[in-house]
Amino acid sequence: MKVAISQPTYLPWLGYFDLIDQVNTFVFLDTVQFEKRSWQQRNRIKSPGGLSFLTVPVAVKGRFEQKIEDVEIESPYFVRKHLRSIETNYRRAPFFSQYFTEFAGIFEMCAAGTRLADLNIQLIQWLCKALGITTPMLRSSQVNQEGSRSELLLNICRTLNADSYLSALGSADYLLDDIPRFSAARIDVAFQHYEHPQYGQQFPPFWSHASAIDLIFNQGGRSLEILRSGRQAALSSADAQVREKEQTAGA
Repeated sequence: MKVAISQPTYLPWLGYFDLIDQVNTFVFLDTVQFEKRSWQQRNRIKSPGGLSFLTVPVAVKGRFEQKIEDVEIESPYFVRKHLRSIETNYRRAPFFSQYFTEFAGIFEMCAAGTRLADLNIQLIQWLCKALGITTPMLRSSQVNQEGSRSELLLNICRTLNADSYLSALGSADYLLDDIPRFSAARIDVAFQHYEHPQYGQQFPPFWSHASAIDLIFNQGGRSLEILRSGRQAALSSADAQVREKEQTAGA
């Protein structure tokens, strides 16, 4: 059983879906602290000038250390603005008309609620459907485990009887020190290695790391094939440690 665990982010990039596509079960980590102005509430789309941010307004005043699962959308009026921006920038994309009506319906229905996590997860599930990714998903709040950072991840893996954990490379900075704990639980840890592919895109030149909707609107049924073309062999703990040191030295 291979498991991946990640926070539910807003209209994620391709690497997020590559992580989901590689495992047997994917867990939305919604029981950790919300980070304001993070990918949890914002992401980017392609515009004539490059990449433009879309940000979901959330209630944060007086709500220190709230968990992701508890974060409320401040106002539903952002929906019209975001959909207008997406339509303006993608209406001439080859496959826009094939997907936009259903996407907009899911978007409007979910945003009518109050929780950011609900919106993000429903959009991710729709994007997985559009891409053709069928990995089962659940929330960490359903697993009901406690702990911080690596301890929480390990407890979730144990609950799901995982023997393999695939981590995003960005988590290596805190996860590497705790690899022995995973090894003691007979859980192998590897780190995702994803190189963003290029594809036909509106408004040349090509810009990487836009939301996955950019790929879907531009490439339609070829999207999953293109997404998977960026997948490289997973990094071992030793390889990830070398990569982290190189990045630190170059910073």
